[in-house]
Amino acid sequence: MQPLASTNPHDEDDGFHEECGVFGVWNATDAAALTALGLHALQHRGQEASGVVTLSDHSTDQGEFHAHRGLGLVGDIFGDAKVMAQLKGRCAVGHNRYATTGETALRNVQPLFADFEFGGLAVAHNGNLTNATALKRALVRRGCLFQSTTDSEVFVHLIAISLYANVVDRLIDALKQVQGAYSLVALHNGALIGARDPLGVRPLVLGRIGPEVGGSYVLASETCALDIVGAEFVRDIEAGEIVVIDENGLRSIRPFGRTQSRFCVFEYIYFARPDSVVEGTPVYGTRKRIGAELALESPVEADVIVPVPDSGVPAAMGYAAESGLPFELGIIRNHYVGRTFIEPTDQIRHLGVKLKHSANRAMLEGKRVILVDDSIVRGTTSKKIVEMVRQAGAREVHMRISSPPTTHPCFYGIDTPERAKLLAANHDVEEMARIIGADSLAFISLDGMYRALGRPGRDSENPGYCDACFTGDYAIPLTDLIGHPEREPALLAANGQ
Repeated sequence: MQPLASTNPHDEDDGFHEECGVFGVWNATDAAALTALGLHALQHRGQEASGVVTLSDHSTDQGEFHAHRGLGLVGDIFGDAKVMAQLKGRCAVGHNRYATTGETALRNVQPLFADFEFGGLAVAHNGNLTNATALKRALVRRGCLFQSTTDSEVFVHLIAISLYANVVDRLIDALKQVQGAYSLVALHNGALIGARDPLGVRPLVLGRIGPEVGGSYVLASETCALDIVGAEFVRDIEAGEIVVIDENGLRSIRPFGRTQSRFCVFEYIYFARPDSVVEGTPVYGTRKRIGAELALESPVEADVIVPVPDSGVPAAMGYAAESGLPFELGIIRNHYVGRTFIEPTDQIRHLGVKLKHSANRAMLEGKRVILVDDSIVRGTTSKKIVEMVRQAGAREVHMRISSPPTTHPCFYGIDTPERAKLLAANHDVEEMARIIGADSLAFISLDGMYRALGRPGRDSENPGYCDACFTGDYAIPLTDLIGHPEREPALLAANGQ
């Protein structure tokens, strides 16, 4: 769900950002409230905006759609009883948005909705289309009028111009024209639909509330959203699969045939909530195994293991257990800080890390400290964290990272800087350690990461995961970057040329 073109407003923010969470419910009492709860559980996937569209009568073609969208957090947008009372119906779809680039404007807030010949359709999308610009250009030439700057709107126009008779066939027609990573949920007068791209890069799961016959179905980006609404996990929607849920139950369509999954490996490292189960694997346990593997690969004499909260906590626990060193919360995170609320002068930017993290001096003073974090992107935050730990009296500061070096940007729906701004793309590990001020720095190896995921190592012929941010192995064509002089440098830079 990436805007089609503009500049990144988050350049000062040093980190990865997932940009979307999706949720859908079919045939449930208080569908809007369940969707708002599901989006609340998926808040970590997007904090810029949120929206819900409901269908008041899903049993006929005359059902009415109701929508509410807003900028901000789920609780602020859907905390008003009057708003929820207007969202009538037993079916709903919802979306959390993180604005990867471009404006944070109401017109970009999903689910997108349009009236078609066959009735209304609401669409919520997580991911990024790599041929959206080319498709948009062709659609505009045909007379399509775009109302937003998101690539998600391409789906709407492709469905609109399709010559197929029913909505499912039109959606399949659209999906066969797009390239990229996507998980989407769509709601129309006859059904709730879920779909994943042929490589299954972005996640989508199916749950059920109540009995198998006559019960309610739920689609969500993660299992943690099923848990909050009391839904039983049924299964992952598979790579390249479309599921259609209607009055007759659930049916599966595979317009791409059986495909080889390339699920985003960074869901395990960082994006997914620790209590989610992703592709059959609990995230929390995986992160602990990654930390343990990191300890085996990169031991160092030290007194204490300290996570960089919150994302570094499980890996640090695994590192501590494997190394036999004590685990301590040497850094405390302030959970009530959003954007910096003070005019961002150079001095305030320098102090900004202390708004989010504070050193626990009693656990750090005089100690040889191993800091465990999930990644290094630009390196600016790591540098400030190391400096803060030293100021708290640490004798030595060693940094251990529970992902391989991030050397390439993501074009599949994750907000990452261009390659020139990625620290690991331009410096070796020793230089990176010097830049961030650490006594030593080590990343988990690519094979080590795969071992922690239960594989013997990375198979270059069949990796099983999308790991392009570490390897530059882009499994989906980057069509919009080819043949355009103003964009091709980004593609060449991405591929290290």
